[in-house]
Amino acid sequence: MWTRIAAIVLIFVCTSVAWFVLGSTIFLRSESFDSSLRNRVVSLWGAPQEQLPPSAGWEETHYEQVAEKREGEPAVRTVRTVEKKVWCPLKLESSKVNVGLHVDYRQKGLLWYSTYRVVFGGTYAFRNPSDVARQVTFTLPLPAKQATYDDLMFSVDGKQLPVRNDEQGAHVAATVNAHEAAVLEVGYRSQGLEGWRYKFGEDVSQVRDFELWVNTDFSGFDFPENTLSPSEKSRTSQGWQLVWNYKNLVSGYNIGIEMPKKLQPGPLAGRISYFAPVSLLFFFFVMFMLTTIRGMDLHPMNYFFLACAFFAFHLLMAYLVDHVSIHTAFVICSAVSIFLLVSYLRLVAGMRFAAVEAGLAQLIYLVLFSYAFFFEGFTGLAITIGAMVTLFVAMQMTGRIRWSEKFAAARAAARR
Repeated sequence: MWTRIAAIVLIFVCTSVAWFVLGSTIFLRSESFDSSLRNRVVSLWGAPQEQLPPSAGWEETHYEQVAEKREGEPAVRTVRTVEKKVWCPLKLESSKVNVGLHVDYRQKGLLWYSTYRVVFGGTYAFRNPSDVARQVTFTLPLPAKQATYDDLMFSVDGKQLPVRNDEQGAHVAATVNAHEAAVLEVGYRSQGLEGWRYKFGEDVSQVRDFELWVNTDFSGFDFPENTLSPSEKSRTSQGWQLVWNYKNLVSGYNIGIEMPKKLQPGPLAGRISYFAPVSLLFFFFVMFMLTTIRGMDLHPMNYFFLACAFFAFHLLMAYLVDHVSIHTAFVICSAVSIFLLVSYLRLVAGMRFAAVEAGLAQLIYLVLFSYAFFFEGFTGLAITIGAMVTLFVAMQMTGRIRWSEKFAAARAAARR
C-alpha cells in the first residue's frame, strides 16, 4: 500500500514539474512579445492620448538699444538697435469640453489591447486685454504624435478657419477686437490605446470655469493614480456619463480614464497552469478515497494516465487561445480532457464509476476550479470554499471507516 502511495506521489510531483514548465513557457511567450506587439498596435491604431488645452496670443516686435563699452574708451555708448519678438499670451477664461469614448479591443498573440475611438469637442473663451485689435494665433496641441485625426475643425466666433499644422499642434489665426472675448471651437475624431487624459498644464495650473463631459459606451473603466475623480457620474443606456466641473481650480493633477481590460488569454492560461497541481491533488485524494472505500484496484499506472488527461487540458489551452476566444478554448479543452479521462477509466473501472464519480470529480476540481480564475478577486475564495466542501464530504463518508482494517486488507490482497 505504501509503495503504491509513493508511486502516486511521484506521478503527482513529475506532473507538477511539467505544469510549471508549461506555465513558464506561456508567460515567456506573453511577456517576450508584449513590447513588440504593443508597438505594432500603436503603429496600426494609435498611441495613448493626452490632450492639453489650447493656447492663444499674439507676437509683438520690441526694439531695444544695446549698449556696450569698448576697450580703451572712457564711457559706454550705444552701438546698435536690436529687434526683439515678444509673445503675449491670452488668458483662458472658460473651457467647455465634450468627449465620447468607444472601446474597440485588438488581439495580438496571447494578449488583448484596449484600443478606443475618441470624439473630441471643445469650446474655449479667450479675452483680448489690450486697447487695440490683435491678430491672435490659436494653437491646439494634438494629444499624440502617433495618431490620426479626422474631421479636424477650428472655428473662431462661429467662423470656420483654415488649419495649419506643425510639431506644436494645429493653428488658426483670427482678429480679436480690443477688450473683447473670442470663442474658439475645436473638434476631431481619433483613435488611441489604453488610456485617455486631459492635462491642464505641465506643472501646477490654475483653471477657471471648467467643464468636461465624458460619455462612454462601456463600464469597467478606472481612474489612474494622481488624477482627479469626476464631480458627478451617472449610468446611461450604453455606459456612463462622467462630469468634471470646477469654478476656480489650482492643481497639479490632471484628468484620466483607463479603458477596461479584457481577460488576457496568455497570463490567464499561465496562472491556471501554475494552479493545476492543486486541482490534481484534490482529484487524486478523492479518487484514492473512493477506490479504497470500494475496494477497487487502481494501479499507479492508471493514476499516471489520469494525470495525463489533466495535463492535456492545459497543454491544449496554451496553444488554442492564440486562435479562438478564451471562453471557447476553455470549453473545448474541458470537453477533450473529460472525454480522455472517462473513455479511459471506463475500461479500468466501468462506465458508471468513470462517468459519475470520476467525471464529476474532474468537472469540479479541474473545470470549475480553473474557471474560478475568470472571476478576478474571487478566485481564492471560490477555491477555498471548494476545499472546505471537499473536506466535509470526505469526513462524512469516511468517519465510520476503520482505516487499519482497510490497509490490512489491501496488504493481504497484494501478497496474494
